Amino acid sequence: MSWVSFIALFFATWWVVLFAVLPFSMRTQDEDDDVTLGTVPSAPRGPHMLRAAFRTTIATLILMGIFYGITRGLGLGIDDIPHIVPDFSQSPKH
Repeated sequence: MSWVSFIALFFATWWVVLFAVLPFSMRTQDEDDDVTLGTVPSAPRGPHMLRAAFRTTIATLILMGIFYGITRGLGLGIDDIPHIVPDFSQSPKH
């Protein structure tokens, strides 16, 4: 895999992980009993995007490190995915 492909995969993975990490440690205005007039009570209480971006970057670096280790260390690739799971559709030959 070239570095351009690796960076593109990192970028796509980063966005997917961002939406998974975004709700972690988010406090709502209703939980803090401080609802700003004109907002819904479920609105976030204060900014937390910098923290979410940092957590997303760390989680993506870990995931991409695992991916890099599997592809470079074990020599597996995307084409090997169908061969990882055994084929149970055929009956055993006696």
